[in-house]
Amino acid sequence: MTTTIETTTRAVIAELLRRIGQGDPERIAELYAEHADWKLDWPEDEHGRAATPWIRHRVTRADAAAHYRELAAHHAPGEADTTRIERVLVDGADAVVLGEIRQTARETGRSYRARFALHLTVEAGLIARHHVYEDSLAVARAFAP
Repeated sequence: MTTTIETTTRAVIAELLRRIGQGDPERIAELYAEHADWKLDWPEDEHGRAATPWIRHRVTRADAAAHYRELAAHHAPGEADTTRIERVLVDGADAVVLGEIRQTARETGRSYRARFALHLTVEAGLIARHHVYEDSLAVARAFAP
């Protein structure tokens, strides 16, 4: 039996994925809480490097918008096969999105595919946790000089 919390979680996640597909960072960021727990499963010493500045922890809604702007700025527009969502699992306020990113690095012209899991938590209709687990090696290789 689906609870009201799960229904809300599913709706917020579906809207997040829709907005990501549209590519408007400000509209995407509207779905995040003013302060969110945003982490990436990358080695800390690799965070914020020049080739991949979007790869770092975030804290605020403004940080979320910056993430999506930086991500777009470093990928070739029109050459992405975007993200393929395979499954969205919901348990109360928590959701896990499983899929594959297919992008092309703007700086090198190299395309890459990276498997990912995204753990999100929705509180009061906004995303309060955003933890990303992805194939960082595939991304790093695509952006390596």
